[in-house]
Amino acid sequence: MKKSLGAKVVAMPSPVWIVGTYGDHGRPNIMTVAWGGICCSVPPCIAIAVQQSRLTHSNITKRKAFTVNVPSRHHLAAADYAGIASGKYTDKFAVAGLTPVRSELVDAPYIGEFLLVLECKLLHTVALGGHTQFIGQILDAKADAAVLRDNENPAMASVSPLISSAADRKYYALGECLGQTYHIGLQLVDQEEGKNV
Repeated sequence: MKKSLGAKVVAMPSPVWIVGTYGDHGRPNIMTVAWGGICCSVPPCIAIAVQQSRLTHSNITKRKAFTVNVPSRHHLAAADYAGIASGKYTDKFAVAGLTPVRSELVDAPYIGEFLLVLECKLLHTVALGGHTQFIGQILDAKADAAVLRDNENPAMASVSPLISSAADRKYYALGECLGQTYHIGLQLVDQEEGKNV
């Protein structure tokens, strides 16, 4: 029997993404977000949710652009720090030892050391209450050649992205690969078709 927990944000897991933006005078900034996900394939879009009080919120609103940088487990301390410190008072790139790279496509920096980066132009803004959802159209995805498979897509195991859990406020690494999407469930399709013969 299930126990009611009330209205809580306990969906699992959440991505750990570092959002790159430019502030006043072109100062690069980064912020960790966990409220985000893919929201459309055509055009390719992702959504992030940011509190209005954050510098990143102001930067995206002004510049109409942001990058999503996917940290690997090797960048855990930098990822956590980017969510602790405020870009209003410190240069988070410098403290974390990361390199801001100017995007040629959008008015936002990306992180040179991260293996996977998405460059996004702001498409829609949705006020939700405590957070604003920014929907960004992905103009380009950049990945280090070392993490690409033969099909020119990044391999999850090579990127080794971080995930988080809102329920216990902890970071996690990915586990084992369990199988191919749109393939494992075919056994149930075959079973159902067998019953209908």
